[in-house]
Amino acid sequence: MNRQHDRRKKPSRQSQPRRNRNTARGSRGRGQRGTTPRRNDPIGVNREASLGGDQVEGRHAVRELLLAGTRRTREVVLANGLAAAPILNDIIDLADEHKVPIRELTRAKFESVTRTEASQGVVASAAPLQSVELNDLLGDQLSGGTSDDKPFLLLLDKVTDPQNLGAILRTAECAGVTGVVLPRHRAAHITPSVTKAAAGAIEHLRMAVVGGLPAAMQTLRNNNVWTVGLDTGAQQSIHRLAVANERLALVLGSEGKGLSRLVGERCDVLVSIPLRGALASLNVSAAAAVACFEIQARRNS
Repeated sequence: MNRQHDRRKKPSRQSQPRRNRNTARGSRGRGQRGTTPRRNDPIGVNREASLGGDQVEGRHAVRELLLAGTRRTREVVLANGLAAAPILNDIIDLADEHKVPIRELTRAKFESVTRTEASQGVVASAAPLQSVELNDLLGDQLSGGTSDDKPFLLLLDKVTDPQNLGAILRTAECAGVTGVVLPRHRAAHITPSVTKAAAGAIEHLRMAVVGGLPAAMQTLRNNNVWTVGLDTGAQQSIHRLAVANERLALVLGSEGKGLSRLVGERCDVLVSIPLRGALASLNVSAAAAVACFEIQARRNS
């Protein structure tokens, strides 16, 4: 990442005048992964469609928020006295470029506005994430396309731990999942802890919130989407999943209890991850990583 001038004295802004925006930039094309954040969002927010995510904490998450440009960033707040780092330079430059205000607070005041234990000295406020309709995740319903044309969805059955949800969303985005479905009740949504753990994945994933997973699974079945439940007691190995290359939704259960009874009954196929050690199960985020990448590998083969 070549830079055309020395920025080692950042991120302190107290004695540094705002740079001329016509100054030559490095070779990196900032903002090319998205568009400039919308500056004229409607005042009213559809609370039914809101997933949360209005407070974003952590350096990678804030940088990805600014890079993606899919929602308005209202403000970036930095802790005073941060050591210089390239990622902080990126955040400051992107905020300047998109005319996002930057505030610098003392450590004590900064800690009073954070909601996670490891914000890395960077917090941003943004417009809430908006959910999409389940039907918007179904993709091209014509038969005969390549695996790239077919939805690869992830359904989460009452995952309540924010760290697990954030890690799952990060895995899902990296593995090429095309959409995530969350139940409206008794499940984690997009809190600051989730945004931190997801490290920017929430800016690129389409997510739908539904009243209940069983009804959503019936909708998927009606649209020729296979629902594949991950269950430690299943006899079939995920490594032998015959429908991996079809229109597919992977269903993950909650921490400890796994798939709920009705959700498990509605799955078209139940599969397990073969374990060779003494422990009986994987953490749900680790299981999500194994399953998502196994399915994607089979879809690409």
